[in-house]
Amino acid sequence: MRMIDRDEVRRRLTYELCIPIVREAMIAFSTGETRQLLRSFIPLADGRLFGIMPGALAGDGPFGAKLISVFAENFAKGLQSHQGLVILFDPDSGAPVCVAHAGEITAIRTAAASAVATEALARTDARRLAVLGYGEQATTHIRALSRVRPLEHVRVWGRSPERAADFVRRMRDETGIAMTVAGDVREAVADADIVCTVTGAAEPILQGAWVRPGTHLNLVGSSHAGPAEVDNDLVVRSRFIVDSREGALAQGAEFRNARAAGLIGDGHIVAEIGEVLAGRIEGRRSDEEITVYKSLGHVVQDLASVWALYSTEG
Repeated sequence: MRMIDRDEVRRRLTYELCIPIVREAMIAFSTGETRQLLRSFIPLADGRLFGIMPGALAGDGPFGAKLISVFAENFAKGLQSHQGLVILFDPDSGAPVCVAHAGEITAIRTAAASAVATEALARTDARRLAVLGYGEQATTHIRALSRVRPLEHVRVWGRSPERAADFVRRMRDETGIAMTVAGDVREAVADADIVCTVTGAAEPILQGAWVRPGTHLNLVGSSHAGPAEVDNDLVVRSRFIVDSREGALAQGAEFRNARAAGLIGDGHIVAEIGEVLAGRIEGRRSDEEITVYKSLGHVVQDLASVWALYSTEG
């Protein structure tokens, strides 16, 4: 049994490696090559969650599961909010062969998936990024999106201006990209070409009226039914694309809220991102269209990432 710890994941699972892996995994998912069950969550005390995500890369491919806890308050303690393991089984013998650090895998592959969606859906001239949140996913999203668009400026909003300023200083030093702190969400997105919502917000913080035509948004922070980062108006106004139809219908909070209000039907989900990547369904149709990628995250992304690390020397 091989153990791939956090340091090895961080060192070897680069965005240059992970972005193509996630891209191919989502195409395979949408063409029916992969196998997975709808993930399940066990609610714990104080809003904490324990998630179980089983799947297989193909009928005769590697398979396994992710076991993950979600403790949002960990950020304030300097810990990852997502803690757990990805367990990989050999496709030939059926034996468990690898355990990998799920928190670091999740941090990188989630941002890589948003980068894949941004590359497919954002305008080609997109240069200005707004990030709502300043936690781990804010860090990884800036790193990942800078690989698919030549970012000229990043505006960051968070509930604590002091923490947002600290985050901006650190990321500006790391990336060399111009960055500023926004006083509020409306200011953050006012001139953005790309918006990433990576917060733990329970109620919408972003209104559709604040988003200008032509913007692409990655909705990432809410990963289960309940908390929602954006309002119904934004969902209604957007060309709404998801990582999984089944997942979004069952667990995509923003979509479910707009549907429950009678504003949209199931058909408002125009595509899975894998269908867009495969050329089966058109993504962005004009420079004025608002596109949304709703990310819930799927175990095939984790398994494909771990399989790449396990099956190659590092």
